[in-house]
Amino acid sequence: MKRNRKKLLGITLATVLSLSTLVGCGNKNAENTTPAGDTTTTETTDTTKTDDSGLSGSITMAGSTSMEKFATALAEAFMGKNSGVTVNAEYIGSSAGIESLIAGNVEIGNASRELKDTEVSAGAVANIVATDGIAVITDANNKVTDITTADLTKIYKGEVKNWSELGGDNMPIIVIGREAGSGTRGAFEELLGIEDQCAYANELDSTGAVLAKVASTRGAIGYVSLDVLDDTVIAMNLDGVTPSEDTIKSGEYTLSRPFIMATMGEISAQPKEVQALFDFIKSEEGKALIESVGLFTAE
Repeated sequence: MKRNRKKLLGITLATVLSLSTLVGCGNKNAENTTPAGDTTTTETTDTTKTDDSGLSGSITMAGSTSMEKFATALAEAFMGKNSGVTVNAEYIGSSAGIESLIAGNVEIGNASRELKDTEVSAGAVANIVATDGIAVITDANNKVTDITTADLTKIYKGEVKNWSELGGDNMPIIVIGREAGSGTRGAFEELLGIEDQCAYANELDSTGAVLAKVASTRGAIGYVSLDVLDDTVIAMNLDGVTPSEDTIKSGEYTLSRPFIMATMGEISAQPKEVQALFDFIKSEEGKALIESVGLFTAE
């Protein structure tokens, strides 16, 4: 009888010890599970905070130096919203940019002029993203601040060579322009009807270079994108009209041109990252960005 009681007591103690062990294991598992659950939640939250667009890869574009300010701001804003995408831009001139596009070296060719028939025939499609004005500029000390289209044409053809002929000081007119292949030059000459007729004293390879040269050269005249104007130069009235958003949109100021981001084929045929970039340009945020850099949204 005593032996049976001892046996029963042994079984009872063994049972209690087994239950204690199970409870201990249960607590240990609960402790391990809780941090794991917390970690998963944190990772999900972090992922949501970075990029949920699902886009990845790169976009390459090249072309107009006049579009540098816009293209740089566009790339930064787009990459800020799509951290998986890298936008690379090179500023080599409109013609060189379209050539690079046609050759398959880039996905977008930036041109600050209309596309040529030969470029369209090669498959380039003009996607107008903004409108820009071309400002005629002189050095800040020039007394002539208003010019007619006829006189501007004569200056660039070399038919008017001294500011005194236009009511200014007796000093030579230094004619500054862009290099061959520049979209700004192409648009300027085309709008005035003086292609291949200009008598340039200097042909410079960027908008910034023209601005700096005119600002530092007494008697100089040049042309630049409206969005880069500053107080180092005078933006001349043309036929009595001041270059501005209102006068460009109304058509009163005649020197304006499109900013084109060309693609090989329609936008719908481009990689999804490129399509997303154009969607961003057309969005309200994209339109605000266009206006913030001194351009006008494409109508």
